[in-house]
Amino acid sequence: SYIGDGLSHVAFGAMSIALVLGMIQQKMYLVFPITTVAAILILKSGQNKRVQGDAIVGMVSTGALALGYLLMNLFPPTANISGDVCSTLFGSTSILTLSKAEVWLCVIASIIVLIIFVMLYPKIFAVTFDENFSKATGLKADQINLILAVIIAVIVVLAMNLVGSLLISALVIFPALSVMQLFKSFKAVLIGAAVLSEICTVTGMLVAILCSTPVGATIVTVDIIAFIICWLIRAMKA
Repeated sequence: SYIGDGLSHVAFGAMSIALVLGMIQQKMYLVFPITTVAAILILKSGQNKRVQGDAIVGMVSTGALALGYLLMNLFPPTANISGDVCSTLFGSTSILTLSKAEVWLCVIASIIVLIIFVMLYPKIFAVTFDENFSKATGLKADQINLILAVIIAVIVVLAMNLVGSLLISALVIFPALSVMQLFKSFKAVLIGAAVLSEICTVTGMLVAILCSTPVGATIVTVDIIAFIICWLIRAMKA
């Protein structure tokens, strides 16, 4: 959750640079590599014993957020600077603002991420469950962590246009946290979180279209409601 939140702020800074450079239609070509490099650097820096990982994420996230806002004020891409900042932070007000190319990019990248995750599932499970034991058995845990960081970077970049940089971490945290109220096994949580995430996203989109509400905020609100329901179910069973 820490790295997801940190990368969302990095993506905002990268998006600001793209807008300042006039790369409105080609912003993904700049945002994706910057966010991916940031994910790798955060992962490597987190191994520094003198600086804790959460401190690294905090410095990177706040620094990127401040730099992005500063650039957009010094070199405003349009006259409506408030609208640019708001849409970058909180996403599109309508799903119809997404281009066909961005939709296809999301589909292709999602398929690639899913294939990689399925292929590496046993190793990902081992590293997530006990990283030190995985290293002791000869598993290259650092490489698996690197792949996970890149996957998170891809998710952040793909979701940014829809929900905005400040709300991305909610999409990463809420589904898993909700399902963890009901299931204990890694596999059940993994599958349940994916299914719940799809349900909440589709529901949020439909509500946003019908009620003309911001897409990102609506999806996150549905995620919050889903978490409350899961928590209540667990409380009733206890």
